Amino acid sequence: MANKSKKEHILKVASDLFNKQGIRATGVDQVVSESNVAKMTLYNHFQSKDDLVLAYLMRQDDEWRTWFEESVNKQGKNPKDKLLAVFDVLGEWFEEPEFNGCAFIKTASEFTDHSHPYYEAAHHYKLFLRHYIASLIDQCNVSDPEALANGLFLLVEGAITTAMLQTDPKPALHAQESARIIIDHFIKSD
Repeated sequence: MANKSKKEHILKVASDLFNKQGIRATGVDQVVSESNVAKMTLYNHFQSKDDLVLAYLMRQDDEWRTWFEESVNKQGKNPKDKLLAVFDVLGEWFEEPEFNGCAFIKTASEFTDHSHPYYEAAHHYKLFLRHYIASLIDQCNVSDPEALANGLFLLVEGAITTAMLQTDPKPALHAQESARIIIDHFIKSD
């Protein structure tokens, strides 16, 4: 295996373990064992578990952000449609066999100290998501963009958490129904 592909392989294995078990529950020895590499190989690519975890979070952020934005843009013709498509895309994500919840919500719940680098990475990602929703709202004729962004962001986060806890069979659909009411209240007709 080439050097770069070994690093990618280790990161993939670690990512799967962190997603399934949590960061605290996943030790370096398990990553080494399941990656089928020597511990020194792991440390040649990642100086510490912290470096490995931060690489995992950055990868999650990059991959999910790209997928999410592309999927929303494909499904929505205009900014208002895209705001509703956010929930269709979430619904697709929730239906994936590998869906195991939001890596960032889980990370923030494991590391609650707001100055911890993992918490900061999770917080940064969630800010992106809220800014993305706000950027779509900014393209609409909205009476109170801040209130609409806050409301839709909370519906998104609520749908994700509900899907993680499996307390509603169709959380994205139910959140979208509420979002439609809120959007119709705030977006002015031209």
